[in-house]
Amino acid sequence: MSIGWIILIVCTILWHYGMFEMFKKAGIAGWKAFIPFYNTWCMVCKMELKKSWFFFQFIPIAGQFITIWITIKFVEHFGRFGFWHHALTVLFPFIYFPYLGRSSNEKYAGKLVVDNYQKSGAREWIDAAFFAIVAATIIRTFVFEAYTIPTPSMEKTLLVNDFLFVSKFSYGPRVPNTPIAMPFVHHTLPVVNSKSYVEWIKIPYKRWFASPVERNDVVVFNFPVNDTLINDEVNFGSRVTYYEAVRQLGRDRVWQDYGDIIITRPVDKRENFIKRCVAIGGDELKIVNGKVFINGNPQIVFPESERYYKLETPSNTLIDQDQLLSMGIKIHAGDDIGDVRDMGVTNVQLVNITNKEKTTLKLPQGYRLSDFIMEPDAQLFPYYNLDTCKKYTNTKWSADNFGPLKVPQKGMKIELTPDNLIRYQRCIEVYEGNKMEIVNGQCMINGNPEKDYTFKLNYYWMMGDNRHNSLDSRYWGFVPEDHIVGKASLIWFSWEGGPRWKRLFSTIK
Repeated sequence: MSIGWIILIVCTILWHYGMFEMFKKAGIAGWKAFIPFYNTWCMVCKMELKKSWFFFQFIPIAGQFITIWITIKFVEHFGRFGFWHHALTVLFPFIYFPYLGRSSNEKYAGKLVVDNYQKSGAREWIDAAFFAIVAATIIRTFVFEAYTIPTPSMEKTLLVNDFLFVSKFSYGPRVPNTPIAMPFVHHTLPVVNSKSYVEWIKIPYKRWFASPVERNDVVVFNFPVNDTLINDEVNFGSRVTYYEAVRQLGRDRVWQDYGDIIITRPVDKRENFIKRCVAIGGDELKIVNGKVFINGNPQIVFPESERYYKLETPSNTLIDQDQLLSMGIKIHAGDDIGDVRDMGVTNVQLVNITNKEKTTLKLPQGYRLSDFIMEPDAQLFPYYNLDTCKKYTNTKWSADNFGPLKVPQKGMKIELTPDNLIRYQRCIEVYEGNKMEIVNGQCMINGNPEKDYTFKLNYYWMMGDNRHNSLDSRYWGFVPEDHIVGKASLIWFSWEGGPRWKRLFSTIK
């Protein structure tokens, strides 16, 4: 266990112990302090606040402020109204709450002392809001952050409109590169559609209590090729990146057509993506007919991971959703990517199903299911054209037949061969900040002739569980360690025309 996790656990225990003692002073059974949300319900009832305040906590993002405000109000019922008492409540509750709970000088004064305290309603709201914003910003930056699944690339492990908690402590909290920014928005201010941050101060990459990403973790990270983008979500966004547009149209044409909306972003303000880490630094990755091999060993196929299969049916057979359900194929409602697709071949369709569904499939007589293997694609990383691919690898890469490819690791040395330059040049130049050029056939790094290179960072290979409908490392390459945001830990809410009750408070595997 990392030192960061030890510190977090100790602080959490002290926070709850302090609340336990404060609850006893307030005449509330101490054990109730240990139950999330029930403890704030007890505080709301004890303080005779409107019950609606308790339910406001469940509003995404804003709910964090309400929880902190309720806690500040509870401290005020101990007769503590000053600026520093509120500051201690927000910044050091793991020290201040045990003091309030254990000190013989501190008593629960109750509603009467709050009603008699002379402070304007506006001043009270301003003070509470200020500290709530400070606390929520610290929590969101360094401890955990709420995240909503926007696309089906991780289905059925994660569904569109799953609401997650992402742990920043799992890999160590990352110091923001751009510390001067508007709280609670990522990179763009709503309504005015302008930057939410300024770059007057830039902090180099630093992660406290760093722990490595582990194979098969579900990870939130900053989209690596989002450093430069065509700022038009309708036609571009993350679907067609700036670099893909340059490969297709040429750099001059892209800047001629879109130069006025091309922007750059620092690492911490690039789009957040969520995928599964299938390979870590030092691993050799290979995909054979859709199966992932790491260092020559086949990897786990998760029960809820999806891919397309060819479903061959008897001639003149029409398939509807009810028939698919009878076979055990569940089509995700509202899916706009097509869980069932026509291949343009009579009586052959593509069905996107999970590994679990495949093992329990009930096919009628005359029906047959077989693997669907994607065709070679020159748009895959590292963007070999098909002739170059054959020259260096003696094969043609596709999303289902990929590699072998070595994932860079801190301290790993590579020879600067033409093939390695194709694979690792972006890591050397962009992610590790070197100037690289070829002069008279000699590789020059920062003006010096070099025959090899040693990596400074660890890298990761990310793939979506919905393997045929995922924009992932197969299309844009490695994820450097400084782009890692946190680990997806818990689904706290889920919605599809109503709550998906079975998914609430479920862990992510």
